[in-house]
Amino acid sequence: MIRVLVVEDDPVAAEAHRLYVGRVPGFTAVAVAHSRAEALRALERTEVDLLLLDLYLPDGHGLQLVRSLRAAGHSADVVAVTSARDLTMVREGVSLGVVQYVLKPFTFPTLRDRLVRYAEFRAAAGEASGQEEVDRALAALRAPQPSALPKGLSAPTLQAVTRTLRETPQGVTATEAGLAVGISRITARRYLEHLVTTGRAERTPQYGQIGRPELQYRWLNSTRPHGG
Repeated sequence: MIRVLVVEDDPVAAEAHRLYVGRVPGFTAVAVAHSRAEALRALERTEVDLLLLDLYLPDGHGLQLVRSLRAAGHSADVVAVTSARDLTMVREGVSLGVVQYVLKPFTFPTLRDRLVRYAEFRAAAGEASGQEEVDRALAALRAPQPSALPKGLSAPTLQAVTRTLRETPQGVTATEAGLAVGISRITARRYLEHLVTTGRAERTPQYGQIGRPELQYRWLNSTRPHGG
């Protein structure tokens, strides 16, 4: 079994990630940490092969944690889970041993694909017969399949709804999200519900109006400057 330490400060997301890892054959989540300090303590008492690491932690950047591990001689690989899209940071992470990046919000199939490919790369052993075999081993790690979304949802629209939600800390209704993105209320609600299902948003009834209360959706990490 590949032993995974989940490092994520958002308790809802951390639990979702732990459950996701447990659903992938060959992987087990041995511990969950909500900060850099907790992660270091967990690594001292638990054998870990892979970190599923949020880059924005309350007590320091995730890459600082990776630097500390490398300085201490810890060889655990890292899959970074983040909404940051800074390619300079991506290059720095690769130099420190970050083998995969998973951008938030993501679905279980997305993470499963990355973990399965990591397992294939990790299982490669022995001496390569030539360049082709080396390339094939690296391709298992570096060429993930397109992320799977529920039927009827598109990645560009999901990104637009996500951006609207993140830029509105007080939350939005499906009607407001639809107007902002240029889609119908019903379509907007499908995307908002998908974000709730994947642990990136929450929904609460909005009272004070005549008739049924309308659901209001709020990005769970809206208070964090970089979004995790």
